[in-house]
Amino acid sequence: MRQAAPVRVEELADAAPVLHVTADAAADRDTPTLRAFALLEFLVAADRPLSLAEIMQGFEAPKASLHRMLGALEAGGLVIREPGARNAYAVGPRLSRLGVAIVTHSGSRQLRHAILARLVADIGETVNLTMLHETSVLYLDRMEAPWPLRLDLKPGSRVPLHCSASGKLLLSLLPREQRAALVRQLPLERFTPNTVTDVELLEAELDRSAHKQLGVDNEEFVAGISCVAVPVRDERGHVVAALAVHAPTARSPLSRSLEFVPRLQETARELAATF
Repeated sequence: MRQAAPVRVEELADAAPVLHVTADAAADRDTPTLRAFALLEFLVAADRPLSLAEIMQGFEAPKASLHRMLGALEAGGLVIREPGARNAYAVGPRLSRLGVAIVTHSGSRQLRHAILARLVADIGETVNLTMLHETSVLYLDRMEAPWPLRLDLKPGSRVPLHCSASGKLLLSLLPREQRAALVRQLPLERFTPNTVTDVELLEAELDRSAHKQLGVDNEEFVAGISCVAVPVRDERGHVVAALAVHAPTARSPLSRSLEFVPRLQETARELAATF
C-alpha cells in the first residue's frame, strides 16, 4: 500500500480558500498556513465529526477547494474521515497528540505546579489536575504528598472516566446528549467491587455529580483509595479541567476528603487563570 506523502505548505496553499469562521478571523485569511489553521480550529471547536456540507456552512469557500484542503490535512494525519454514510471529518491522531503535548508541556505548567504544591502543603494529601480527552481522563499535572503510598500517574497518564472522581465529574458536566453517547461507548470495566458497571446506575450518579458540581471515587478505581474532584472553569464558565484530591482510606476516609472541597474550589479558581 502506498504511503501518503507528508503535507507541504505548498499543498495547503493550492487548497486554501478564503474562510469565514468568526469576526476575529480576518488575520487568518492573510496566509495559506493560517487559513489551514483556521479550518483546524473550526473542526476542533465543533467537538464532533462534521460532514463536508456542514463544514461548508461555516466557510465561504467552493466545495472543490475545501475538499482539496481537507485532503491535504488528512494526508498529514491532522484530520481523519470516520467510516459510515456521512464520511464525516474529525480531529486526526497527529493533531490530537499535538494538543496533548501543548497542554501538558505549556509555559503555564510551572505556575500550575506551584499552585498545586501550595495546596498539598495546606491539606497534606496528593492532588492532581486532569482534563477530558477522548474517552479517558488525561493527567495534566500531579503533586504528591509526602506519604509512602503513591500511585505512579505522571502527567500524560490516562485513567478511566467511569470510575474516577475527575472522570465522572467531567462526564456529568457535558451536554446531556453528548454525555449519553459517550457513556454508551465506554466499556465500564470493573476495577474493584465498588466500580459502577451498570449504565443506568452510572447515569444516575452523573446526575447527582452535576447537581453537586462534585465528583467522588469511593474506592472505585483502586481499592483503598478514595478521591474527590471539583471543576475548573474558564472566564466564560466553561469546564476546562478537574482538580482532585485522593488519599488512602485507611489513613484518610472519604468523609475527610470531602472536607477539603472549599479549599479545592478556591484553588480551582486560581488554576482557571492558567488556561
